[in-house]
Amino acid sequence: MKIRLGRRTALASLAAAGLPRLALAQPGLLRIGALTDPPVDPHWLYLSSNMAYSQHIFDALAYKNDRSQAGPGLAESWRVLDEHSWEFTLREGVRFHDGTPLSADDVAFTIERVPSLAGNPGPYTPNLRGMTKVEVLDARRLRCTTAGPVPTLPANLGSIYVVSRRAAAGAQPADFRAGRAAIGTGPYRFVSYAQAEKLELVRNDAYFGAKPAFERAVFRVIPNAAARAAALLAGEVDLIDFVPPELLAALARNPAIEVLSRPSDRVIFLVPDTDRAVSPFVRAHDGAELATNPLRDLRVRRAMSLAINREALCRQTMDGLAEATGQLVPRGYLGHSDDLAPDPYDPERARALLAEAGYPQGFRMTLHGPSGRYVNDARVAQALGAMLTRIGIETQVETMPVSTFFSRSNARRREFSLHLLGWGSSGDGEAGYGLSTLIHTKTPDGRIGGTNTGGYSNQAVDAAIAEALRAFERDAREAALQRAMRLAMDDVAVIPLYVQYTTVAVRRGIAYAVRDDEKTLAMNARPA
Repeated sequence: MKIRLGRRTALASLAAAGLPRLALAQPGLLRIGALTDPPVDPHWLYLSSNMAYSQHIFDALAYKNDRSQAGPGLAESWRVLDEHSWEFTLREGVRFHDGTPLSADDVAFTIERVPSLAGNPGPYTPNLRGMTKVEVLDARRLRCTTAGPVPTLPANLGSIYVVSRRAAAGAQPADFRAGRAAIGTGPYRFVSYAQAEKLELVRNDAYFGAKPAFERAVFRVIPNAAARAAALLAGEVDLIDFVPPELLAALARNPAIEVLSRPSDRVIFLVPDTDRAVSPFVRAHDGAELATNPLRDLRVRRAMSLAINREALCRQTMDGLAEATGQLVPRGYLGHSDDLAPDPYDPERARALLAEAGYPQGFRMTLHGPSGRYVNDARVAQALGAMLTRIGIETQVETMPVSTFFSRSNARRREFSLHLLGWGSSGDGEAGYGLSTLIHTKTPDGRIGGTNTGGYSNQAVDAAIAEALRAFERDAREAALQRAMRLAMDDVAVIPLYVQYTTVAVRRGIAYAVRDDEKTLAMNARPA
């Protein structure tokens, strides 16, 4: 991996000092400098970083490895009864952190709780798509009934972390942050949480699975990337996540630091407003309201895609730690098509398409994005704005804190005309979850199309997605997923950009296993 410094910071001078050793933590303590603040409530705001926090305190029916393939978790086994029903059998002897035994009733309560959280900016309900009923058969067995075939149900439920009915009945997110409801079965127990500051955990020595190597884990919330890196160099933390590419060279120069990187399962893309007749942040160059929303026109969306130099984004803005893509799943995941290439950079053709669509002089709009959710997200948004402006789409860029962004961009409020988004394949380890929640027309209950923040709707694409989701046989499902993906990409439902890399930095003396799904897990660390 070639490492290059994208910009100079005060961090570079600290690294150049060549600190021979970092300060040692207390024995048995792992200190992690983290980009994001945990919600603690495992059903609040569906993000991979939030699921990573949840995985410390809670467990799901299925455990998913770093490529999101499902294996036994709280459920020791499951079986298909018919195309509409599954039976899950829980492990024997599992207990919550307060000593109460896990039962099928806790699982049923959990599944019922997920859609009940009012105002959730990112509900977990798409993981329950197709499910119509949950029946407790006895203390260790439950039956899940679905409206139609759901071949990926175990993987879907692998993102639903099980809470205790006794502790969480009537609980809101604040009760989890206070620790009152944060009682799971996971490898770590909740100790304390200070919002936007830190989460403290202690090992659950009664855990049914492999015990973490570190007795205690502390997540320090450090949203600023340079500050996270400086904390690592100063010995204040042992590991940092989501290292931006431009800081890697400074970190790599220190012999006490090891940088670890691999392609993730996350695709970064643009979401255009494809359905509203008038879009809130699209105007003529003089500020006048346009008669129609240009983003509804396929030619305009294709022009925008052709205006983007993905190779430059990957090479320069992401300093080589990204791969251009033309679809919503990375290579190696079910539903990826090797022949579905990203659009080439062709600004001349882009201008011609704009003129053909009736916008020879272009128009004006705002691109919105998060700041601090994805690697280099604010820099990427600025680069995209400049590329679109060059073909005549005068683009203002506005980025904002993560919580504000998701509360404004979600499928319920949909405040933006064009926004930057990322999606990992951790829902089911394949293309189906992304297609069904990002691309499929949103259903009233939000279980299908629940994260369709652009309002995209195409009956032919919906039918292709539905066919893929029904296929139990793997080869048939893969072919159906590829057909659905091609239809959606041909219609530019969204504009894929690149697959970002997962990059962490650790002090030497700690071994850490980097995951495709970008989850930062204390369980993946051990003394070297």
